[in-house]
Amino acid sequence: MIRFEQVSITYGEASAPAVRGVDLTVAEGELCLLVGPSGVGKSTLLNAVCGLVPHFTGGTLRGRVTVAGRDTRTHAPRELADVVGTVGQDPLDRFVTDTVEDELAYGMESLGLAPDVMRRRVEETLDLLGLAGLRDRALTTLSGGQQQRVAIGSVLTAHPKVLVLDEPTSALDPAAAEEVLAVLQRLVHDLGTTVLLAEHRLERVVHYADQVILMPGPGAAPRQGPPAAMMAHSPVRPPVVDLGALAGWSPLPLSVRDARRRSPELRARLAGTEPRPPEVPGPPPGAPAPVARTRRPRRTGLLRRRAADRAPDGAAPGAPLAEVRRLAVRRGRVEALRSVELTVGAGETVALMGRNGAGKSTLLGSLVGLHTPASGSVTVGGAVPHRTAPGTLVRHVGLVPQEPQDLLYADTVAAECAAADRDADAPAGTCRALVARLLPGVSDATHPRDLSEGQRLTLALAVVLTARPPLLLLDEPTRGLDYAAKARLVEVLRELAAEGHGIVLATHDVELAAELARRVVILAGGEIVADGPTEEVVVSSPAFAPQVAKVLAPLPWLTVPQVARALEATP
Repeated sequence: MIRFEQVSITYGEASAPAVRGVDLTVAEGELCLLVGPSGVGKSTLLNAVCGLVPHFTGGTLRGRVTVAGRDTRTHAPRELADVVGTVGQDPLDRFVTDTVEDELAYGMESLGLAPDVMRRRVEETLDLLGLAGLRDRALTTLSGGQQQRVAIGSVLTAHPKVLVLDEPTSALDPAAAEEVLAVLQRLVHDLGTTVLLAEHRLERVVHYADQVILMPGPGAAPRQGPPAAMMAHSPVRPPVVDLGALAGWSPLPLSVRDARRRSPELRARLAGTEPRPPEVPGPPPGAPAPVARTRRPRRTGLLRRRAADRAPDGAAPGAPLAEVRRLAVRRGRVEALRSVELTVGAGETVALMGRNGAGKSTLLGSLVGLHTPASGSVTVGGAVPHRTAPGTLVRHVGLVPQEPQDLLYADTVAAECAAADRDADAPAGTCRALVARLLPGVSDATHPRDLSEGQRLTLALAVVLTARPPLLLLDEPTRGLDYAAKARLVEVLRELAAEGHGIVLATHDVELAAELARRVVILAGGEIVADGPTEEVVVSSPAFAPQVAKVLAPLPWLTVPQVARALEATP
């Protein structure tokens, strides 16, 4: 159904191809998973299938890509629309109408389908993706996850032979992600649809794949094979595979069920031991306690300041960095939050979790003054966010939003970093040093729009971290990040927490919450329904438990590094 014949793709004046030596075949009715680190060209390969490369993105395509017998070099994207449906990383970029129902129907109108056929398919898709209750909603009022489901639905209504999906579950909560993947499974097995998707959250999808295409690194030719064989050689792989490798299981498990069946011996070995927290590098002895300020002294080491109770401007030492009391927020006619109580202290890392639309992003927005409370109160560093000038508020709190382009406006990475240093009144090179640590290998001359979604998010994070706000808010910070990039992010955030910074992250990534958060707050319908230590909240939740917890339950283990540290300490 899809064939790449010695394909190489080079953009503009780039010195090397974005992808090279691609010689692959995806058979009809297969679900094929594209795997590799951030920035190795996965999106480029997907765009070559739907014709966006080279017709829309430009660049030079050498070799041949055919889909259902059509050569993508001689067929523009509109001439492939009846056989290829594509969903990108950012659904808002693809929407062309105003409401959910209109968006689902638009593609079929373009193909000239009969009205009765269109109506039936719209209703089927609304039911398949759980969107029936949103049919009349404006697309701009939906949460990120809801928008992603609409984007997928707008493709499914046309009944394409091939579906191309780039991070299709990145913005979805675990339950919604499972619903989407179940739909893809039915399309593959019942209708013979061919599905090619790239996904960094491999724990969600690798056990569904028939084939895996592994892109090991820049310039390396992709490899193709069964999932278990490819995971054994992959630089990125889900926790259950890493746990299997640590335990010496062969073949490596791909699902929790497979690992659970093989874990009795491992569980017996771990019985009677307790997880140990990771070691975080400490500050130099006698280092002064940090305070919030607009001008910072030059630092001798990256992210090296003393862990102590922070005293932000306007707040007493030891006071909470943020306090939310009986907060209610209305967004139009929707009560997005009601009676929310939350306190964040210095050095605390809190994960906000819950279904799409539960109110996580609204709560983060309230902490930076984007929403005026209908009732209740919010204070951050002693300031009331919605009544505080932005220039003053940034001394207390920084937000990395879901859409990183909201913070990026320069033409190059170097220019973004220089602007961040000026805005934060930080020493020159501070932001660039963070980028080098979080995003190694990215050139100063790269335009932010040429970065992958995960790389743009990491650049935006570095911009915000340059100001070193006492309270750091992150909205879906691992969207588009591979496991190695996520590990680098976790390391930096742990250091910040050890230095006294408060961190609140809204996330659907249960593995990130298990690895980083000491406390989990679960929201549902705008209300807090659970608030407690991570191991107590997530282990008892089928939806929010990480893979290791599911494999080793009822033992209190959350992550592979915890298990590794325990095995090193036991004979």
